[in-house]
Amino acid sequence: MYWELSLETMERRELERHQLRLANASLARARRSPHYGQALARLPETGLASLRALEELPFTGKSELRAGFPYGFLAVDPEEVVRLHSSSGTTGNPTVVYHTRGDIADWENLIARCMYSTGVRKKDVFQNMMGYGLFTGGIGFHYGAERLGVMTIPIGPGNSKRQIWFLQHLGTTVIHILPSYALHLAGYFPELGIDPRRDLKLRIAFIGAEPHSEAIRRKIEEIYGLKAYNSYGLSEMCGPGVAFECLLQNGLHLWEDHFYPEIIDPLSGRLLPEGEEGELVLTTLKREAMPLIRYRTGDLTRILPGPCPCGRTHRRIERIKGRSDDMLIINGVNLFPIQIEKTLMAIPAVGRNYLIEVRKVDHMDRLEVKVELNEDVFRGTLAELEKLQARVVAELRAELGVSPVVKLVEPSSLPVSEGKARRVYDLRGGLG
Repeated sequence: MYWELSLETMERRELERHQLRLANASLARARRSPHYGQALARLPETGLASLRALEELPFTGKSELRAGFPYGFLAVDPEEVVRLHSSSGTTGNPTVVYHTRGDIADWENLIARCMYSTGVRKKDVFQNMMGYGLFTGGIGFHYGAERLGVMTIPIGPGNSKRQIWFLQHLGTTVIHILPSYALHLAGYFPELGIDPRRDLKLRIAFIGAEPHSEAIRRKIEEIYGLKAYNSYGLSEMCGPGVAFECLLQNGLHLWEDHFYPEIIDPLSGRLLPEGEEGELVLTTLKREAMPLIRYRTGDLTRILPGPCPCGRTHRRIERIKGRSDDMLIINGVNLFPIQIEKTLMAIPAVGRNYLIEVRKVDHMDRLEVKVELNEDVFRGTLAELEKLQARVVAELRAELGVSPVVKLVEPSSLPVSEGKARRVYDLRGGLG
């Protein structure tokens, strides 16, 4: 049940003492970097007297990482770096993250811990459908699975029929896949005459790397006949493996022997009490090459109160609601795209894909949602389609507080991607 029993079930007070020791060691390493050498210049050599003293230290954001490109946050000699990963930013400098051999070993072990907590064992066959390269998702799970001792198929994304061939002929039991691609892949099963619940041996899916609703998770579980577990991570910390669901699936255990979490008000920066929703801030506790202190992730969540019945003492966070910069403001109303997905996926007639567009019409914001329908529904009568359209509009209006324009479209007519799905286009002011 536990990959590292003593660490995963450490008594809370001892865990907090352990965190303080690690935090002070991390601060000492961080000060060797050009950025933190200045930002932490006033920090006493003796370090922090308590974890709460972290609140007095400055935040680190993506803008600082970009300004420090390429080596402003590097805290070791470049010869000690064995790998780097980078964000896929489209403007300005990318955010580059460096790793020593020790960092890679810690990351591998965290992924092994995550996979083990959901029941993955050496007898499993793991098919990794995530991208490799500068993106951390694929390679992180790859080495974690090997650390666990699982036979690993590094197939990467794309080539859907080949993916299914491997699933079928290699007896794959565990997959790592984007939620949107899991739904896209399911469209090939009827053509190939395959029932995934009957003809495949899948039992576990790890999904993440893009926002998705609980309804999407349940749809994936229903299609494939497996349990889907949410994974949380970000390249600035290590990649996947920062927080993970256990078998009970009641929040994601954030591994507090590697990361110290805070929840803040995204506007004021004020620390919020446990249970309140806000922006997740993380401090690395063991990173060697590039320690990060009070890094603002931009991800919105809350710390769940109380211990988990699984016996792990590390605090849990709620599923990520979205990013603070993902929020759409429509004529003064704040909403998140995941609210639209949650509403759509609860309507049985809705298919696997949708698209959100926001534009200015007569100086007002207009929210337009294009929704794919299931094949049999799309062939219905005009009256049936009009009734369905009215239902979708009404349910979205009830959830969002704004009235969207809804367009029902035929199955497989909206663009799909074998990478992270892009479903929101903000076309106001020519932006897209």
